[in-house]
Amino acid sequence: MCIRRVVLIPSCSFAPPISHRGERERERERREGEAMGTLSRSLLPMHINAPSSTPPPLHSSSTSIALSITSSSIKPIKATGLGSINPTIKKKKKSNQEEEKMTITPLVKISNEKLVIKGRTVLSGMPDNVLTSSAVSSGPVDGVFIGASFSEADSRHVVPLGTLRGLRFVASFRFKLWWMSQKMGDKGSDVPLETQFLLLESKGNGGGGDDEDVYIVFLPLVEGRFRACLQGNARDELELCMESGDADTQSDTFSHALFVGAAGSDPFAAVSNAVGAVKTHLNTFRQRPEKRLPGIVDYFGWCTWDAFYQEVTQEGVEAGLSSLISGGVPPKFVIIDDGWQSVASDENPGSGSLQRLTGIKENGKFQSKEDPASGIKSVVTTAKEKYGLKYVYVWHAITGYWGGVRPGVDGMEAYGSRMAYPKVSPGVQENEPGMKTDSLTLQGLGLVNPKGVHKFYNELHEYLARAGVDGVKVDVQCVLETLGAGFGGRVELTRQYHLALDASVAKNFPDNGCIACMSHNTDALYCSKQTGIVRASDDFYPRDAVSHTIHIASVAYNSVFLGEFMLPDWDMFHSLHPAAEYHASARAISGGPVYVSDAPGKHNFELLRKLVLPDGSILRARLPGRPTRDCLFSDPARDAVSLLKIWNMNKFTGVLGVYNCQGAAWSATEKKNVFHHHARADFLSCAVSGSDVHLISEAATDETWGGNCAVYRHRDGELVLLPYRAAMPISLKVLEHEIFTIAPIKDLAPGFRFAPLGLVDMYNSGGAVEGLSYKIHSGAGLSDTDGGLERELSCASLQSADDTGSGAAAAVATVYMEVKGCGRFGAYSSAKPKKCSLGSSADTKFSYCPSLGLLTLQIDDMPEQGRKVHQLTIEF
Repeated sequence: MCIRRVVLIPSCSFAPPISHRGERERERERREGEAMGTLSRSLLPMHINAPSSTPPPLHSSSTSIALSITSSSIKPIKATGLGSINPTIKKKKKSNQEEEKMTITPLVKISNEKLVIKGRTVLSGMPDNVLTSSAVSSGPVDGVFIGASFSEADSRHVVPLGTLRGLRFVASFRFKLWWMSQKMGDKGSDVPLETQFLLLESKGNGGGGDDEDVYIVFLPLVEGRFRACLQGNARDELELCMESGDADTQSDTFSHALFVGAAGSDPFAAVSNAVGAVKTHLNTFRQRPEKRLPGIVDYFGWCTWDAFYQEVTQEGVEAGLSSLISGGVPPKFVIIDDGWQSVASDENPGSGSLQRLTGIKENGKFQSKEDPASGIKSVVTTAKEKYGLKYVYVWHAITGYWGGVRPGVDGMEAYGSRMAYPKVSPGVQENEPGMKTDSLTLQGLGLVNPKGVHKFYNELHEYLARAGVDGVKVDVQCVLETLGAGFGGRVELTRQYHLALDASVAKNFPDNGCIACMSHNTDALYCSKQTGIVRASDDFYPRDAVSHTIHIASVAYNSVFLGEFMLPDWDMFHSLHPAAEYHASARAISGGPVYVSDAPGKHNFELLRKLVLPDGSILRARLPGRPTRDCLFSDPARDAVSLLKIWNMNKFTGVLGVYNCQGAAWSATEKKNVFHHHARADFLSCAVSGSDVHLISEAATDETWGGNCAVYRHRDGELVLLPYRAAMPISLKVLEHEIFTIAPIKDLAPGFRFAPLGLVDMYNSGGAVEGLSYKIHSGAGLSDTDGGLERELSCASLQSADDTGSGAAAAVATVYMEVKGCGRFGAYSSAKPKKCSLGSSADTKFSYCPSLGLLTLQIDDMPEQGRKVHQLTIEF
């Protein structure tokens, strides 16, 4: 029996116009279907009782600023002009007679010791030794390169750039050598040490043009053999730190150590365009849409780490695979984590001695008793032939193992390994004091000579590839920045290692099988041309209660920056765990790989079936999951008032996750993750709207889509209709979450509206809809449907099943869909269909709830052999 009803949320007056279809199509072509063009949206508090209004047409002119500029539009500095390919580097002030105002681009100016963007002061009191140059030749974004000159050469410099006050920002900074997290603030002293990405918001008055919001991106870069980062000081000055990591690698002048880019009302486009400008300038990395993603991203997987840690064996691998398959959620890839390699401690080990790699082949645990010579090939063959896996990955550190490659070991002399002792930068040491006494720092590691590292990777990967291994998880990557002494510095050593790694992966793993891990430094990001997947945050810690809310917040905010370089991997999790649903739902909307680290026999199969189809594939969203625009500058881990909303896109729907992440965060005083006094047990609330999914207009099939959405709430199956400019409230306790599928509503004819929801029992239900088209039959006019959703519902004119079920009525429209997977398929329909047809079945049973407007039907089986989707037809 249908007991729920359609909930109508009245229109509000705060939603902005939706960008026009032509711009979206151009962006789709340019960015491989992942439109990143500017959209004008602002999410303000909802007005539940505001009067409804007819939305503007989809082709309304956009208020976004034009980003393309030419050299002719820029005021020259000296005779060369800033539009030249090699712009003149200029100190901000040389003499009293010199003009103090300098136009960098139409949006960016240096005036009276201030950095001014679109008439708004961003930094004030810029010192004389700060150097600026135009970024106009680096792509379609208004921006400036910033550097500095110093009186003496050194391996580390810090320069204040000016005072920062009154602008909200979100920073991605390294709280550990290996990992970033987020920090919000509004003044220079709030900017943490080791900040590698800074996004600022300058609020406008909402009037468009010069009154619109402006987003400013600060990207500290690598310049020559130096790497830069940002930090604040007690005087609210924003400082730029440049360091080589090698006392003998010195410089006194920097011209392109920092990029500052300005864009209009789309913060996500601002970030993408800024990274694109830096890519053009450096020419040392590629952005995510330009890279090949390995096949694992579209399948469910299992990792051995939290199940066995370093005690993993071949028998354990088989037990884990068999256990998951028995529950109907077959993994299609496995990551054999740390524990398979041949390692040993030093000859005279002390307590807690580091182990070092002693050979490229597997250890005795992975040598079959029946055929020891087959080595790791035995478990790979078994995994694929007996358990049906498509991909097998194995783990190794970027230096071979945690303690590196043991110097002088037989058979590995050609790699030229020698002992090296990490020297951690002052910023990292301040944020992570424990690195002073870490075993790596004290015991050192065997570092393969950069001249031999290509041979090392190639021989290791070639051996694995011959055994059938498809890829590698390359861990401990940031350690390279601590080992640059004697090798030209941290940037140069990282570059050489990554060139060798990229070449070996390209040669030996044709599916681009590589996951970067413990790799959150810009030394590596700005030389990443090959790797397509990057771990997005510190680990999932199943036994650490403080970590779970922190994990979800970190992966979402880190993905804003990391997602421009690679596809963020939100890490493994346990399906049988107090926070399992919290983690699982986030993985479903992350856009990245989905895999667990369950011990054999310890699974929640009901939960896993919300993620995994019977063939082991998943319904993966198309983009990196990121915080919604109205959450970017709030602090959902610390402020005790904000919920975190995460958005993503499917082909014809959007998906929105809402999470209460309050109560725990990294402490700048204790230098660790802690529960804090702001933790609250009661509910927090926020508003949810269709425009929270930033590119929701991309999911509409109409150029003139009016903004109306059907919203399906996963937890209770409630279907809510949100007209354009409407929002709905949601309240959650700490560690609670909710998932919404958001589908643009298609006007078929007066009284007939439709929106696909997908496989509604899965978290990312809309990911099942692979194809969607409509045929409007003659006579089914739409001339009177403008604003019809509000009018139809307010007049209670939803047609009953008896009114619309008669086959005698004239045909109105037909909906054609391609559906991936199997399960309960759902859609919003304002009227009961005449007929539903699934494949060759001309009359498929369906259920229709007129008060809810929910159409459901059961798809019992996966598509037939050789077919990827079901053909579903719905006739009205």
